[in-house]
Amino acid sequence: MINNVKTAIMLALLGAICMGIGAFFGEGWLLVGLVVGLVFVGGSYWFSDTVAIKAARAVPVSEAQMPQYYEIVRDLTTRAHMPMPRLYVSPSAQPNAFATGRNPKHAAVAVTQGILQICTWSELRGVLAHEISHVRNRDILTASVAASIAMGITFLARVLAWSGLFFGGLGGGRGRNADDNILGLLAMVILAPLAATLLQLALSRSREYEADRDGARLIGDGEPLASALSKLDYSSQRIPMQVPREMAGLFIVNPLAGRRVAFGNWFSDHPPTDKRIARLRSEEWAHRL
Repeated sequence: MINNVKTAIMLALLGAICMGIGAFFGEGWLLVGLVVGLVFVGGSYWFSDTVAIKAARAVPVSEAQMPQYYEIVRDLTTRAHMPMPRLYVSPSAQPNAFATGRNPKHAAVAVTQGILQICTWSELRGVLAHEISHVRNRDILTASVAASIAMGITFLARVLAWSGLFFGGLGGGRGRNADDNILGLLAMVILAPLAATLLQLALSRSREYEADRDGARLIGDGEPLASALSKLDYSSQRIPMQVPREMAGLFIVNPLAGRRVAFGNWFSDHPPTDKRIARLRSEEWAHRL
């Protein structure tokens, strides 16, 4: 229920932002902003999983192709009393995984080729238990919609930037009004994507700790996931992965960790991996969910 409320608030916020951008161009554009907002809201809800899958270039795999992958996920979903999600594999060499979808009945789980190469099946079971916990907790809708919203806002900000260049600051006029328009445009172009990023950060970090805990409880052991996280954290900083910045929060470890940016820890979607590992190894998992 809490995640559903968060999602509704985010969708309403996206619609309001689109209307606000339309109103920025003038009263006549308010309706255009409303229509664009409705399109983005509907797309964010219904197609958020498709956006994430395509961004990771993941492809569906059959049980005949990867029987052990299916066996592990089927066991986990049976334990969690959940339907079987669609299973995908991304060609990325970086070891990573994510889950997406609007609810447990319309969920998808994806792993990369990299994680299949460096993790044992026991470690992969810990990773998949983490992702299945995201699905059961309905984090995937919140995270997927947040990612779609962030991408939509970033796109709109770029459209605004280009419109300002083409039309000379919303009309090409001169004087104080034109300067105010240009300053307002620049503020929106810079602040809108920043607001979208902060929205994602507010939702992401605690969600990862909860999925770690619930995944460990699901299999009765925190060590497989802790061991996998150690490998994934090391590799993600050395093997690049080409995904949009807005989608990074969906993955079990930050796929953009290798990009060195100022204040990177402040704007990370994920809690520090060493803290996640320490929590997994300090807890008792005797009581499974």
